[in-house]
Amino acid sequence: MSPLLKGSVTRIADLPDWPFSFEKVDQEVWKAGDYVVAEVLPRKSMAEQFELPSGRTCTPLSGDLLVGALARRAATLEATGSFEAVGPDGMMHCLTGAGCMGLVTSASRFSKAFLPLRYRGHVMQGGRTVNMRDWVPEPTDTPYEVPTVLLVGTSMSAGKTLAGRIAVRQLKALGHTVVGAKLTGAGRWHDTLSFKDAGADFTFDFIDAGLPTTVVSPSEYRAAIRPLLSRIAETGATAAVIEAGASPLEPYNGGELVQMLEDNVAFTILAASDPYAVVGILNAWKRQVDLVTGPASNTLAGVALVHELAGLPALDLLDEHTHDSLRQRLGEAVGSRGHQ
Repeated sequence: MSPLLKGSVTRIADLPDWPFSFEKVDQEVWKAGDYVVAEVLPRKSMAEQFELPSGRTCTPLSGDLLVGALARRAATLEATGSFEAVGPDGMMHCLTGAGCMGLVTSASRFSKAFLPLRYRGHVMQGGRTVNMRDWVPEPTDTPYEVPTVLLVGTSMSAGKTLAGRIAVRQLKALGHTVVGAKLTGAGRWHDTLSFKDAGADFTFDFIDAGLPTTVVSPSEYRAAIRPLLSRIAETGATAAVIEAGASPLEPYNGGELVQMLEDNVAFTILAASDPYAVVGILNAWKRQVDLVTGPASNTLAGVALVHELAGLPALDLLDEHTHDSLRQRLGEAVGSRGHQ
């Protein structure tokens, strides 16, 4: 029997122990979030990593069976792909290491290789297919009123998660009970776990809402995330650090998230690839930003150019000497509950 590995997109589900039933179903009824089994195909590289529900990664071997979820991806710097693009031969890829599965339709020349797979069937329970949303708790009506530090970027890989980790630490130093959450993007448990490592009392991401990625319609996104915001509110946290993956203008519904959070956003951090990208996102997004970080702030020249072009302060958060300044700014925006 081939070894079976479950991707981190399965961490919310109570899937049966292996071996369990899986069956091929007609592609006309495939849906985003369906749990499927795929076989790893031979490839030249062994560099591709697969993220397990624990957050640990491993290197699958040819012939291994992986459990993941049908998904879509629309990454500007790496790849696009979708389960809708899978052909009759069942060839697909791991669109992310977490087990988001679909066929890569375009890839950057600079991106890593994507694990090649062949669809073997849908996970079956009680004679039916199962979907991530089958394990999402019943919604409540608790209003979301948590003072929020919002993380946005000019693109993926601009430094949002690093900024989020540091913001969590500074809010903890201000005495807050903190939620760290990533609510748009493509499934990857590592980023959210890093908020916990930084000291967040609670962590969530869109996987908890039953979405493998947030490349869905705006109405579908809102319907999935609204109950999750109620769950976040029920933690009793006094501050939240919430990351919108990629940029708010990409197809991940970052703009929808910002609208949902708008009345509770106390401070917005923009992670930018360069000073000119700051201007671009401000002109296109037309939202207030309180602080710029990321590669745009890596040198004094960059910091000066951000101020000249956009009139905004910038901090290189890789420099620990800037953290006191960030803590002061967050304290002014969110308040202090006494130092721990």
